[in-house]
Amino acid sequence: MKVYEIQNSTGIDALKLGDRPQPQPGPGQVLVQVRANSLNYRDLLVVEGNYVSIKYPLIPMSDGAGDVVAVGEGVTRVKVGDRVAGIFFQDWISGTLTREKMKSDLGGGIDGMLAEYVVLNQDGLVILPDHLSYEAGATLPCAAVTAWHSLITKGNISADDTILLLGTGGVSIFALQFAKIYGARVIITSSSDEKLAQAKQLGADETINYKTTPDWERKVYELTGRTGVDHVIEVGGAGTLPKTLQAVRIAGRVSLIGLLSGKGNAIDPMPILFKSLTVQGIYVGSREMFEAMNQVISQHQLQPIIDRVFPFTEAPAAYSYLQSGAHFGKVVISH
Repeated sequence: MKVYEIQNSTGIDALKLGDRPQPQPGPGQVLVQVRANSLNYRDLLVVEGNYVSIKYPLIPMSDGAGDVVAVGEGVTRVKVGDRVAGIFFQDWISGTLTREKMKSDLGGGIDGMLAEYVVLNQDGLVILPDHLSYEAGATLPCAAVTAWHSLITKGNISADDTILLLGTGGVSIFALQFAKIYGARVIITSSSDEKLAQAKQLGADETINYKTTPDWERKVYELTGRTGVDHVIEVGGAGTLPKTLQAVRIAGRVSLIGLLSGKGNAIDPMPILFKSLTVQGIYVGSREMFEAMNQVISQHQLQPIIDRVFPFTEAPAAYSYLQSGAHFGKVVISH
């Protein structure tokens, strides 16, 4: 079978298309023919060698969806013909994240989904919502679950809340869609007026161009009656967190998700202390969260926002496109 491997940490050029024997499912395992994958910023960190615990060669990518084509002895959760997606942490079924569960991250600690076929444990799969294509289903395991974990599982948002979203990548756009399902008010930032117009079409209530409005935290403060937002989806990291801490209200919540603006800068803890903030690190989520999210996605017939689809043979080009930052929503690879 055809499979992409990362041989070392030299960047996108390290991604090589090769051949491996097609795997066969053992007891409790499932053979999935992968039909689509989606990219996350984390996938760039992996190919650049900026992700933890990488052992080479590695099949990359956490996100993939496809068909169950064979099952091993004792498999009861799925059957041949089911349309499925893998969960990000193969061993995080429910409860809290642990060090052992963290070792089971697809495309990081263990081989991922960028292959024609993969074998996964039956417990590491969820059934796709019926109305979604493979391409749409492939966007869910990382970005969608992360947004769900932040806003719903931990954030418990309601129609009374105002949410601030930074940027228009996968997590932020899923967060926008979930926030509107729950009736929340959404403020979103971008450096592109075109992307902000797209966000408006999806229901964003207020938009801020952070290039033309570099003091965007002050604009957020004005838009909320000098109170601040209830919840921030913080994907920027060290470069944006100080402004985020100014933009959130007293006793508000910050879901810290990404490192798009870098890491390592010293952060002043005083706003967290004086404003009695909850700053929550979010590292994707469990299968239980994924399945609860899928119920709401099915109920509301939500369609993930896909910017562009690349063929399997052009996976490196998909990585380069994500790296460019030109995307709105998700970048997908179709087999």
